[in-house]
Amino acid sequence: MNYGISVLFRTIPLLMALFCFGYGAFVLDMGTDPAKNVAGPVVMSLGMICIALFATAATIIRQIIHTYNTVVRYALPVLGYLAALLTFICGWEYISEAATASHFVAGHVICGVAFITACVATTATSSTRFTLIPANSQTTENDVPPQAFNGTQGKLLIVVATLLALATWIWTFQLLAKSDVHNTYYVAGHVMAGIACICTSLVALVATIVRQIRNSYSHAERKWWPVMVLAMGTLSILWGLLILKNPNPAESSIGYIMIGLGLVCYSISSKVILLAAIWRNTFKLANRIPLIPVFTALLCLFLSAFLFEMASIHEVYFVPARVLAGLGGICFTLFSIVSILESGTSKG
Repeated sequence: MNYGISVLFRTIPLLMALFCFGYGAFVLDMGTDPAKNVAGPVVMSLGMICIALFATAATIIRQIIHTYNTVVRYALPVLGYLAALLTFICGWEYISEAATASHFVAGHVICGVAFITACVATTATSSTRFTLIPANSQTTENDVPPQAFNGTQGKLLIVVATLLALATWIWTFQLLAKSDVHNTYYVAGHVMAGIACICTSLVALVATIVRQIRNSYSHAERKWWPVMVLAMGTLSILWGLLILKNPNPAESSIGYIMIGLGLVCYSISSKVILLAAIWRNTFKLANRIPLIPVFTALLCLFLSAFLFEMASIHEVYFVPARVLAGLGGICFTLFSIVSILESGTSKG
């Protein structure tokens, strides 16, 4: 990877973050539709995921182009965790700020986005010794390299991601259990379910990276980690399609957001599939895998355009249309990350 390409791949997450922040602020400031109080803050919060993805991209790229140092090694993961913490604080404040339906839904979704951001920050942390992956992949021995994470560190990284995913699932079912109290619980709970699917997918990514760095990645894992991510994406999409059958438009419209969250899971699968495919193996189509997040980004944007037209007929589609645009930005950012992984692990 030359320096110019490395700058481009690090710039993409920042540009997508800028898009989410700018577009979210624009939506929040436009018109008088109360739905903007949900769509605006949620889209802005998606920018924090892009910041954490930038930390991951920079962590890997600096190792590839040999500009990695001790300061950067700690600063980039910390940047990701700070973004997650700030997002969670904003979401919690949004919930507590006013007892309105829009604040309740937006606050819970933003807190869910904070969990995703923390999982991505954990991915950045697990990538701090990325160069060991291609080195281990070229050997047939299973000895743990001395520079790799020790057993405790490796387990801790996986446990952190797992606990974040578990917390999201618990929060999901707590909200869904109160769906009969008010439809805001229904809306927030189902969106949180899609977010939980993404967090679970990121557990698979963290585990894949950690175990390849420790040279303990097994043949069975080459199958099960990708299957786990694809299962989460499929679950979110099928769940969303099921919700679309709800006769209440205010509730059924959330199905489109769940479909978008499922597409993000498929984007994450490109990274897990790539790492599995090239592990001690020559995979000639590895340079085609980055097309997966490109296609998912386009699907999000096409679906967003479709919902913009529907929003002119019924206002309940206002939020899904804007959120899917932001999710398209997340998918495109993941294109940058998987392209970096392909470049860093290429044997060519």
